[in-house]
Amino acid sequence: MTPTTIARIETFLVPPRWLFVRIEANDGAVGWGEASLEGHGEAVAGAFEAIKDRFTGHDPDRIEDIWQIGYRGGFYRGGAVLMSALSGVDQALWDLKGKRAGLPAYEMLGGRVRDKIRAYAWIGGDRPHEIADAAKARAAQGFTAVKMNATAELGWLATPKAFDEVIARVAAAQAAGMDVGLDFHGRVHRPIAKQLAKALEPLGLLFIEEPLLSENHEGLAAIAAHTTTPIALGERLYSRWDFKPFFEARTVDIIQPDLSHAGGLSECRRIAAMAEAYDIAVAPHCPLGPLALAACIQLGACSPNVAIQEMSLGIHYNTGGHDLLNFVVDKKVLTTIDGYLPIPTGPGLGITIDETAVREAARDPHRWRNPIWRLEDGSFAEW
Repeated sequence: MTPTTIARIETFLVPPRWLFVRIEANDGAVGWGEASLEGHGEAVAGAFEAIKDRFTGHDPDRIEDIWQIGYRGGFYRGGAVLMSALSGVDQALWDLKGKRAGLPAYEMLGGRVRDKIRAYAWIGGDRPHEIADAAKARAAQGFTAVKMNATAELGWLATPKAFDEVIARVAAAQAAGMDVGLDFHGRVHRPIAKQLAKALEPLGLLFIEEPLLSENHEGLAAIAAHTTTPIALGERLYSRWDFKPFFEARTVDIIQPDLSHAGGLSECRRIAAMAEAYDIAVAPHCPLGPLALAACIQLGACSPNVAIQEMSLGIHYNTGGHDLLNFVVDKKVLTTIDGYLPIPTGPGLGITIDETAVREAARDPHRWRNPIWRLEDGSFAEW
């Protein structure tokens, strides 16, 4: 009997800003993953040259062995580009293994702990009436929770009037029936972040995200001691070793690993298990495409401390007619119902990719770049 090996690894830069990974075994079985890294798709695609050399001919069932070699075997390790590439490989291998076995990935990781996962989507708008309209549009899509920007303008100094504007925007979304998470994007100076977090406390937010950037450990500790609102962060962290200091310092209540940046399903399952030991919830970051979301759902299905799932759908993240459902055959699998995503029962990542549509779209590969935000004085603001 011929041993099963990886015969081909392909990548596809798919508009609007995604990088899909296709791994084919020598028996014809195929698995798909997503290594999207917004604004750096070409760099991640370049990292796959070494991955193809390393793993073509390797046994695809040895997922952990491939993960360890992919992470440690090149001497230089970690970071957004290399970890995103490894994430896409890992997702595709779980998809491939599941399809060959006829099992969802979550069944191979211990089975379901829930029947559905609550989901939230992003909304934009500068004025309360714009926020209210966007929240109502999300409600029509089946959401009961949203995330929105805290502010684009506070910067290094602020007045109570600016806080009042933030509160009015949150109240508009809540009046439309939404639970709200508020993303600071690390844009706010530490004393202002402390004041704003305190002012927001009475609103009962789901969380405040990145009140400071994750590299500011000491400042985050000060904010954590200053507010009872849950603090969320983690989309810019790429491994269990990156998350470890935050667990030990008790500066975070909800972590947001991105399964297309933080080592795929394998590593994020380990990160979630570590978080559980510290009584920390997980809300996977996912403003990406269908394969990233499908991998997140697999994690949420088998991880008891996953609390809610981010997803991108129309309105904001996708433009020019591109939607995360465009490349999925079975669209209902990734569609919210009464605020929840269903747990798919299909094998692997639980979705079927329209390969013809992917190949056609990749004929015109994207060159997406992050927009640059500036404060009123013209200085750079964090995304």
